[in-house]
Amino acid sequence: MPTTQSLSLAQARRIALAAQGFLDPPHAVPTLRTFDRALTRTGVLQVDSVNVLQRAHYMPLYARMGAYDVDLLRRAGSGRRERRVVEYWAHVQAYMPVELWPAMRHRMDDYRARRGKWFTVEEGDDLEKALLAEIAERGASTARELDDGLPRKKEHWGWNWSRTRRMLDYLYMTGELAIADRNSQFEIRYDVPERVLPASVLDAPPMTAADAHVELIRRAARSHGVGTAQDLADYYRLRIGEAKPAIDALVAAGEFEPVQVQGWRRPAYLHPQARLPRRVGARTVLSPFDPVVWERARAEALFDFHYRIEIYVPADQRVHGYYVLPFLLGDRIVARVDLKADRATSRLLVQSAWSEGHAPAETAGELALELDRLAGWLGLGEVIVAPRGDLAPALAAEVGGLAA
Repeated sequence: MPTTQSLSLAQARRIALAAQGFLDPPHAVPTLRTFDRALTRTGVLQVDSVNVLQRAHYMPLYARMGAYDVDLLRRAGSGRRERRVVEYWAHVQAYMPVELWPAMRHRMDDYRARRGKWFTVEEGDDLEKALLAEIAERGASTARELDDGLPRKKEHWGWNWSRTRRMLDYLYMTGELAIADRNSQFEIRYDVPERVLPASVLDAPPMTAADAHVELIRRAARSHGVGTAQDLADYYRLRIGEAKPAIDALVAAGEFEPVQVQGWRRPAYLHPQARLPRRVGARTVLSPFDPVVWERARAEALFDFHYRIEIYVPADQRVHGYYVLPFLLGDRIVARVDLKADRATSRLLVQSAWSEGHAPAETAGELALELDRLAGWLGLGEVIVAPRGDLAPALAAEVGGLAA
């Protein structure tokens, strides 16, 4: 099908940022209403355990809402009738709106048929029935509280899971259990879905896999504004073979408009409600797991920003640092900073600061203002800039000196 219009790269950037909520007027004090608006924009909030600065699922809300009370997310994920979000494998591990549960049932069925996600759970395992019965009786529980004490598997460098933990993950992936919440150690507390999710969600009619794919692609397009088939498929981690028929159906129904974006080799699709603002006045750091940058090829195509997270790279081989956040100014990513919250000394440590080639002259000053805002939100009293990176001297001058 021929495209009907062309977009410049700058227009595509502004559409994408507007779709992600960077055009929404701020609320003086963010409330659950602000949270709902931000979640509608992002669609999901990716969960990650790294806490060197702030946990990943809190950061996209900060980028869109400003300094807010993180208890809003706890409240949104609490209770049964009032619950707004629940964790599931929606992008990867992520908070998603509870109404997406029916659209994930096809994924649950697939994991059940395969008897697992990354590993196979044996059929007829008595542990499966025992855990379901135990949780049904005792309520929300962690794997540690339920652990049978068997030796832990060490087949994967990142895991050290007991047999109980592996079975709980399987039961959660298949929808037999749901995640009620996490404790102060960030451990998952599993419970039966009937005590976690609203009855209206659990009783919703099942969706076919094809219908679920259409709904997920529709939501991905709403959150992206404009994107390629690969962009749309990645948002909820669909295979391209699953996403393409859904995209074609939405184009045929008039819900998507094929467009050509300057410099993109592949065709793109425009959501009908996407806004094309004349300008975007954003100023914020972005988590490595923010939807604006989590798909690295899209970040490079939209922002000319080559980005790799270097947490798992040996220290002497890192280019920019350990936990590096892009700095969004206007509609461009103009810098990146390696940040650490030193909670013991109440300092925000800028371990390196780097500018992009197109960074404007005011980058250091604007970044200094943003870091001051971030430090205040995190309850930190001082910003300290280390002498690493081409932007570090100018940034240090703005915040008041370079660290030794």
